[in-house]
Amino acid sequence: MRQVDARSPGESMKRDFAEIRDAIRRIPNWPKQGVVFRDLTTLWKEARLMRRCTLLLFRRYRNRKIQKVMGIEARGFVVGAPLAEKLRVGFIPARKTGKLPAERISEQYELEYKSDGLEVHKDAIQRGERVLIVDDLMATGGTALAAAKMVERLGGRVVGFAFVVELTFLKGRERLKGYDVFSLVTFDSEQE
Repeated sequence: MRQVDARSPGESMKRDFAEIRDAIRRIPNWPKQGVVFRDLTTLWKEARLMRRCTLLLFRRYRNRKIQKVMGIEARGFVVGAPLAEKLRVGFIPARKTGKLPAERISEQYELEYKSDGLEVHKDAIQRGERVLIVDDLMATGGTALAAAKMVERLGGRVVGFAFVVELTFLKGRERLKGYDVFSLVTFDSEQE
């Protein structure tokens, strides 16, 4: 396991990162042949590990003057909502296209195996607000970049991106160049 944060974590934190990583189930050939799906439901079913993920992200971002956390549908809600509560800031759901009822903006993006779109309500972000974008996993970075574009179109400032898992071999970080990107754990190949 490679720790993404530049600071050298203590032994206790190293154990936390390793335990989080080990709790993630691998599902080969899903959603298509050759892809290894990283299933975080096996991590989230353990309350202690779910709290640990939230605490580790909270520690990283508690002094960054964040005003809103945006979670990307759907698994980003699981990570983002408890983090927003712990940071004592508002939560913005970035929904799949067609699911929001009020006036909204949308952004299209490409995934490694399909294209899709995200939407947020136009009144979700005030001009100048500092927003942290959160999701469970970063693969190619397309979804995260779409979320950032919406924040910026509404006049917000992207403080950074936080992920539980990063698939470094898909080079999503390259698409997010210029932004602060943090992941609790990484996988450097499909075989890990």
